[in-house]
Amino acid sequence: MNIGLVAHDAKKKLMENLAIAYRHILSKHTLYATATTGRLVEEATNLTIYKYLAGHLGGSQQLGSQIAHNQLDMVIFLRDPLTQKPHEPEVGTLERLCDIHNIPIATNLATAELLIKALERGDLSWREIVR
Repeated sequence: MNIGLVAHDAKKKLMENLAIAYRHILSKHTLYATATTGRLVEEATNLTIYKYLAGHLGGSQQLGSQIAHNQLDMVIFLRDPLTQKPHEPEVGTLERLCDIHNIPIATNLATAELLIKALERGDLSWREIVR
């Protein structure tokens, strides 16, 4: 399965820790991430990550394009709800695109862990039929 990873600055360490904790599951899938998130996760886990541009420099649009073309099966976007971002509309766009294409998206740690465990159990295999 193809998994997109994005994290706002305040959540990048949390994304690293999530990837470390679930490395054994994530290693069985193809991972895509915005530039800094991808680099940090790759360094922390030694997983192969296909990296987009930085989120605010076009990486969010690249991720959105993959979602719009139904090329991702799951997105983990650990966002910082307490800090207003100048590119905040992009977050809503990604969430909308995931809703349109029935792509599960997690925006916090609790939901991310649930999706990763569901991935491990095969609960998301229906995505292979949709693609």
